[in-house]
Amino acid sequence: MSRDRNLLFLTALLRSVGTSLVGVLLGVYLARLALGPALIGLVVGLGLAGAAFAALVVTLGGDRLGRRRTLIVLACTGAAGTIIAAASSRVELLAAAAFIGMLNGMGRDRGAALVLEQAILPGLTGEARRTVGFAWYSAAQDVGHALGALLAGAPLLVQRWAGIDPLASFRWVLALNAVLLLATALLYRGLSSAAERPAASSPARLPSRSRSALWKLSALFGVDSLAGGFLTTALLSYFFFERFRVSEATIGLLFFGARLANTASHFGAAWIAARIGLVRTMVYTHLPSSLLLLTVPFAPSFGVAAALFLLREGLVEMDVPTRQSYVMAIVPPEERTFASGVTNLVRLGGWAVAPAFAGALMQGASLGAPLLVGAGMKILYDLVLYVSFREEHPPEEATQ
Repeated sequence: MSRDRNLLFLTALLRSVGTSLVGVLLGVYLARLALGPALIGLVVGLGLAGAAFAALVVTLGGDRLGRRRTLIVLACTGAAGTIIAAASSRVELLAAAAFIGMLNGMGRDRGAALVLEQAILPGLTGEARRTVGFAWYSAAQDVGHALGALLAGAPLLVQRWAGIDPLASFRWVLALNAVLLLATALLYRGLSSAAERPAASSPARLPSRSRSALWKLSALFGVDSLAGGFLTTALLSYFFFERFRVSEATIGLLFFGARLANTASHFGAAWIAARIGLVRTMVYTHLPSSLLLLTVPFAPSFGVAAALFLLREGLVEMDVPTRQSYVMAIVPPEERTFASGVTNLVRLGGWAVAPAFAGALMQGASLGAPLLVGAGMKILYDLVLYVSFREEHPPEEATQ
């Protein structure tokens, strides 16, 4: 189990490097292909729609097909789509490649592979260390996110060292995502049978209390993800690029700092949750992050906007390990893929729908409009989540 757990941490790290790299560069890459904000939002949305479709397939059939086999197929498909997107300039091919390759303009690793890894992990950590295990898993993701954001400055280095034009440098750097995904496919082959679904006497039948909580949580996560779709890394990068005229390397450094802040916050989240509970930790950290985001569009300079953004990033991800742990706590072990799939599917669906509207808002209203809309919706989500679940405790909290 320890070996399997370490393999999952490593695959999460590698996949997150590529996801972050794509998230930071995709919007600027599409802009360099002369696509306007509306088309950029459309392509980003189709990439997230592909991820949502893959999550649906995994939710309904991942356990039946085999978790290891499904993870390998997902990695190889993502690699193929990335290569097509990095090689093409035609909008229709870019759109198809984004969908097939599940290109994640969010810049955060929240795809179909996470559905299965999230279902596998509690069985490898034990219930007592479930939240800590998710904290380490989320930290591995955000270390990868930080490295990927740092690598987003690589096109400038490639241009100087290899003497190639800017567009070609973007293509080569984006293709790195395919290499990383193929590496995860090789690592998945090393997972033991402990990663597969445990036997169940009544498949896909949740207790009524768990089922009700799961559907309510899924509806709330849908609101949160719709808000997050207005705040994809690709669109935020485009916002900083157009509003403050900073380079791709500067944007990459900004998101590198943001992911480092995310990484540190996960361990803080596990520590806080052990003292005040999972739900309170989710809300008490997420709400201030949304209030901070509201201030970013009004910042007078890039320095001020970057500082406010980094403060926000130090809080916004604390709900990730706590949310994952909470969902896994309220369902039986044999139904964790289903629960993970449902909750992640609604998140991916919201992310897929919103970017096209965000791009249209940027073009028709103002560059900062999506930030205001997204932050406002997240505040609503936090308030409703607290009112609905403040008395609903996972088993380890109910016995305290």
